[in-house]
Amino acid sequence: MAGIIALVVVIIGFAVLSGGSRDYEYVTEEASRGEVVRVVSASGTLRALNTINVGAEVSGQITAVYVDFNSPVTQGQLLAEIDPTRPQAQVTQARAQVQLARASLAQAQAAIIRSQTDVEVQTREFDRRKELAQKGFVSGAGLDQAENALVAAKAALSTAEAQAQSARAQIAQSTAQLESAQLDLSRTRIIAPTSGVVIDKLVEPGTTVAANFQTPNLFTIAADTSRMQVEASVDEADIGEVRVDQDVRFTVDSYPDDTFLAKVGQIRQSATQGSGAVSYLVILDVDNPEGKLLTGMTANVDIITGRKAGALRIPVASLRFLPREGDRAEGDSGEPGEDAEIDKRTVIWLAGDDPYAPRRHAIETGLVGEDYVEVTGGLEPGTPVLVRSREKSEDERG
Repeated sequence: MAGIIALVVVIIGFAVLSGGSRDYEYVTEEASRGEVVRVVSASGTLRALNTINVGAEVSGQITAVYVDFNSPVTQGQLLAEIDPTRPQAQVTQARAQVQLARASLAQAQAAIIRSQTDVEVQTREFDRRKELAQKGFVSGAGLDQAENALVAAKAALSTAEAQAQSARAQIAQSTAQLESAQLDLSRTRIIAPTSGVVIDKLVEPGTTVAANFQTPNLFTIAADTSRMQVEASVDEADIGEVRVDQDVRFTVDSYPDDTFLAKVGQIRQSATQGSGAVSYLVILDVDNPEGKLLTGMTANVDIITGRKAGALRIPVASLRFLPREGDRAEGDSGEPGEDAEIDKRTVIWLAGDDPYAPRRHAIETGLVGEDYVEVTGGLEPGTPVLVRSREKSEDERG
């Protein structure tokens, strides 16, 4: 009986000396093989791959709107109409000008025919009098009179031809004005230039649009929402790791449980400055076959800049771990410079025989990922490494 009591006392004493009464403990995780992924995090905004602004090229009042937000449209579909009264009046006026110019041409052509006939008559008369003058039957004054009449007939012909040419020019000008007026009339019908979905509508019936100085935007159409882009802003400290065609994963607040995949499509070289920080725009190409992603959504982006499969890995937290004050193996203060070989490598902490006296251990590391770091030397698979300490519950303390 005395021996049993002594044994219990020894066990209790050992527990007390080994720290069994402490209200915290160290948490370990074994080195294992798996994937190590390094990412660059950023935020961005979803945009349609091809958006088209549909505007008005004529001024006037909107009389009808035939589509709304999210309306699917096809190329050539009528979206809205502008009051055509004024353009129609301009077409009527231009058409009248064309008809007037054509009438002027007809008159000039008739004058040409008359003048040509007159020239022929006066030419014969002049020739006849010239022949008679040579025989002495017509005086010089009579010959001069015939010559003057011929010159006048030729001048009239030239005038008629010039008038015809002017009329043709007026026809061309009036026809151009008519075509312009007809074009303006056709532009009162706002037509979809491509098939897609209306993502923005800026007008209602009764709205007056003015196209005098610039084309007012009436609608925005996303031509193809099955493929989209994310415009991500990447900090200058991380942009050096980003490359075209790298894999990307991202989430949006609307679907927090879904992870979407993308590819780096373009890295813009123009810097953006804001709040003292410099960033660069990275364009990500995204497939959107289910149509879940909408323009304007905020994307939380992880660009995968490094990946290794089947690597020996430990948690990144183990690289930052430090034991609590006084909890180190005997003779290991943990101060830098005491072991030159350890200082050249990465230091982690391993559990010793006494759970409250961890010891330093040097390893060689490779790829540092988001959650794990690759171990390239100095550690065997299955070795438990310390990652953090945690407070014990009341039951555990008892």
